[in-house]
Amino acid sequence: MDVKRVLTIAGSDSGGGAGIQADLKTITALGGFGMSVITALTAQNTLGVQGIHEVPIDFVEKQFDSVAEDIGIDAAKTGMLSNSEIIKAVAKKIQNYGIEKLVVDPVMVAKGGAKLIRDEAKETLIEELLPLAFVITPNTPEAEELAGIKIESADDMKKAAVIIHDMGAKNVFVKGGHMGGDALDILFDGRDFHELVSERIETKDTHGTGCTISAAIATGLAQEMTVLDAVKRAKDYITTAIRFSFRIGGGHGPTNHFAALLRESERYRSIIELKDGVGLLKDGKCGNVIPAIQSNFVYALPYATTKDEVAGIQGRILKVGDNVGTLCDPEFGASNHVAKIVLTTMRYDGDYRSAMNIRFSDKLVDICRDLGYEIDEFRRSDEPKNVKKREGSSLEWGTNWVLSRRDTIPDIIFDRGGMGKEPIIRILGKTPAEVAGKALAVSKRLKTLK
Repeated sequence: MDVKRVLTIAGSDSGGGAGIQADLKTITALGGFGMSVITALTAQNTLGVQGIHEVPIDFVEKQFDSVAEDIGIDAAKTGMLSNSEIIKAVAKKIQNYGIEKLVVDPVMVAKGGAKLIRDEAKETLIEELLPLAFVITPNTPEAEELAGIKIESADDMKKAAVIIHDMGAKNVFVKGGHMGGDALDILFDGRDFHELVSERIETKDTHGTGCTISAAIATGLAQEMTVLDAVKRAKDYITTAIRFSFRIGGGHGPTNHFAALLRESERYRSIIELKDGVGLLKDGKCGNVIPAIQSNFVYALPYATTKDEVAGIQGRILKVGDNVGTLCDPEFGASNHVAKIVLTTMRYDGDYRSAMNIRFSDKLVDICRDLGYEIDEFRRSDEPKNVKKREGSSLEWGTNWVLSRRDTIPDIIFDRGGMGKEPIIRILGKTPAEVAGKALAVSKRLKTLK
């Protein structure tokens, strides 16, 4: 297997969220082989930087030689380079070993506000390292420092990118995470501007995002991706990592570097577990709870965000007397409505990845209550007009309406229908086996009451 070798030249974050720790996680998650040259040790956590110990220059050089002379380097990235001497030594080694695919993350200030570079080192970075950069990745405050202008708009980001490009960087990627609105980043390749926009995720747990995205770009370049493709994949990667970031510590928590990897690794297992859950329904002969509009049964991947990451039953679950049947095996993207229910639920608790709809009756709601299930409901009459007009938005709205008013996830969410809308009971659970078990318990109790 031809694995690409990616070197991170950066500081160590004892808290694990940024620096070489974030870089090595990112490189590994994206299929590269990560190596490191440690330039500084930090005593650091989510609240800030409590101390910095700079690594002696000769030992920085020795680490570089050890990696380059034996293993080799397909691409590299720099992070925390705290003084002029380290910057000069790193720049010299990059030139000596002919490293062309270099990503420079001009780290200046930690998320908590601590300065990570001496004032005298900024000019050295501009003079010695910036001209060697194949891609440089400043955020807006860093771009302001480098370009010497105030950035308040997308046009200002473009002006800064041109100025930084004129300093010698071949490609400039200005990150707009510190600005308002959608997360807008701009890539300038010396000729064209590329605007990359993603949803802004409201969280303070973004420690290490700059390290992570620069390591992701370096990995893409090592894997012979174009700059634009490497940047696009890196942005998708960091967006997922931020969306599922960890609420760890009392300050800025770390992003989730393995969210995307874990999501993809669970595809086969998720299909098998959903298929087993359908098997339980078939064995239990629970046709008495399947609605006239038929039923669907879904299981989402960990960290799922779209219906294509939710497995469902193509053709739905059919009622055949007391029996149930399916026409196809589970597959991803096979559900729309029930998938939206589980995706909405996962925004409140990512462990609740499975759901199923069964028919509504007051008797069935009473049975659910007698079985000790937590029950909640929404009313179609409360649904805003703009939601009613958007096809397929009702269930997402209704689920969100219920969950936004609770501290826990209920077992059951139902509604009594409305104009052209059939009343339905939805069963929620962490796994298909749990959801199937609840449906079978309701079915069994219903049979005893006839």
